[in-house]
Amino acid sequence: MTNRISGQQVDDRQIDAGAAAAAKTDADAAKATADAAPDLTADPLALERQLCFALAVASRLVISAYKPILEPMGLTHPQYLVMLALWEQQPRALSEVARLVRLEPATLSPLVKRLEAAGYVTRERSPHDERQLALTLTPAGRRLRAQAEHVPERVVAALGVDIDELVHLHGELSTLIGRISPAEGAAPSAA
Repeated sequence: MTNRISGQQVDDRQIDAGAAAAAKTDADAAKATADAAPDLTADPLALERQLCFALAVASRLVISAYKPILEPMGLTHPQYLVMLALWEQQPRALSEVARLVRLEPATLSPLVKRLEAAGYVTRERSPHDERQLALTLTPAGRRLRAQAEHVPERVVAALGVDIDELVHLHGELSTLIGRISPAEGAAPSAA
């Protein structure tokens, strides 16, 4: 038997096949959505349910986007973070930079020594406190800022993610960081 649809003759089998294909497409879309979101009723130890796993993978992927952008500047990602802190304000105590970039001073010291060897920073004892090392940019370190001004836009392009999504994600992550690791002297917020 045939039906008249849109001025064309269509066999009922074609209608059934079209409906089946549409249903399959809807089922595939539902499965893709389900695959994207973890099943909260599943095994609590399933890898895809772990926040730490999602954050670790995202971190590695984002930092890997920085690598080819920073390499021509002679910087690693942790060194770039130190330079960002010094471009904001200098001189800064090594301990202050460690706090800002969330690294232990013992981890930061060899990194800063490499920045010093590259000619970007100097390390000197603070005139106010001999126990403190003060980090200061050299003229080469100050000049490097002009190149670094293009890093954020190049990273956004390399990630291929809409800037509004990245701004939203940054806000969410900053809120999370503030909740689990509040600023010194602040009381932890209730979660």
